[in-house]
Amino acid sequence: MKATVVGGGLAGCEAAWALAERGIDVTLCEMRPVKTTPAHHSDRLAELVCSNTFKSVEPWNAHGLLKAELRRLGSLLLCCADRARVPGGSALAVDRDLFSRAVHERVTAHARITLVRDEVVEIPSPAVIATGPLTSDSLAATLSDRLGTGALAFYDAIAPVVADESLDKSRLYALSRYGKGDGDDYLNAPMDRQGYGAFIEALAAADQFTAHEFDQVPYFEGCLPIEEMARRGPETLRFGPLKPVGLPDPRTGRDPYAVVQLRREDRAGQMWNLVGFQTRLRVPEQQRVFRMIPGLGSAEYLRYGSIHRNSYINTPASLSPALSLPDDELVFLAGQMTGVEGYTESLGTGLLAGINLARRLGGLPAAVPPPTTMLGGLYRYLREAEPAHFQPMNANFGLLDPLDSAQGGGRVSKQRKREVLAERALADIDAWMRTL
Repeated sequence: MKATVVGGGLAGCEAAWALAERGIDVTLCEMRPVKTTPAHHSDRLAELVCSNTFKSVEPWNAHGLLKAELRRLGSLLLCCADRARVPGGSALAVDRDLFSRAVHERVTAHARITLVRDEVVEIPSPAVIATGPLTSDSLAATLSDRLGTGALAFYDAIAPVVADESLDKSRLYALSRYGKGDGDDYLNAPMDRQGYGAFIEALAAADQFTAHEFDQVPYFEGCLPIEEMARRGPETLRFGPLKPVGLPDPRTGRDPYAVVQLRREDRAGQMWNLVGFQTRLRVPEQQRVFRMIPGLGSAEYLRYGSIHRNSYINTPASLSPALSLPDDELVFLAGQMTGVEGYTESLGTGLLAGINLARRLGGLPAAVPPPTTMLGGLYRYLREAEPAHFQPMNANFGLLDPLDSAQGGGRVSKQRKREVLAERALADIDAWMRTL
């Protein structure tokens, strides 16, 4: 049996691996470098373009729970992320280059996977379509015509990266929030009230790159540009990416008024990512405004923030509960184009798409985990969200079925509730796997 996977990103690689491991010969189509994108810099599979972290690994955290479920399902990419891991506290942060290289080598070495470098403009069958937020215009048009509904679009913003040797470490201190992880996982730039106020004022007034079509785009709340948050009010960032809670300055013993965090971008600690600083400011404005941050007065920018397109389907109005096309049950969609937000969420839909396409090729029905699991909860959201107000969603405990009284619902602390939800989810994913 044969199948095609379109897209060599996280979801596509996971889908191709799942199919190949189940005895399906896979043609994996990746348009780079024949056709490039504004965000990618290499021709390797699974290149990360927005952040270098897969978020928490703690099972009582929503993202950590999703990882635990996907590991049980045999995720290849999480294994590769483990191999490329860099210090990041409780987060699974990776060296981007090592990660993409590991995935590329594993996928292309599989005897049942053939990598083809070409743009796909028509929808093959059987197939998994996982072309991600930078789906080519031609394929996006084909999908829209096929589904009879327009694809929605918005723009993500990429955070800047600065060189380690250019930082003034005397003005920074190393600490992970609440002391988690190793002591030097994050660098923190503390701000007092006056410095924070000046920074917010400059940020809100800074010149940003805009174009007519961008002005009408609704941003996903979880990935707002830093300047957009600043315009919402002077305290917005202090309750968002600049919140000081759990980051006491060891020189004073107190939480600063606000804190900018820098996270390791590579294993050696030569590059640092400005956490939460996705932006569409023009380059000169990034240089001017971000150098107001303590310790960044002479920062060398290894990568400036920029914008990139993200397209996604109105999934509840367009796809089946298992995310296949309504007129062809052998064509599945996966990744960010389905309306999930985040690396782990994307690769999870790719893994399940590969499993389900293999099942259907073998004469079995598609299967989706129960909504007591994080993966199943995401799929339920994609299936049941209101089409008129559909927006991307990431992993969170609000997606899961609530605990009943016998399970301790309403009578336990928030932390214990999440622990019970996680215990139930892992037990249920194990039970569901036995039915496959």
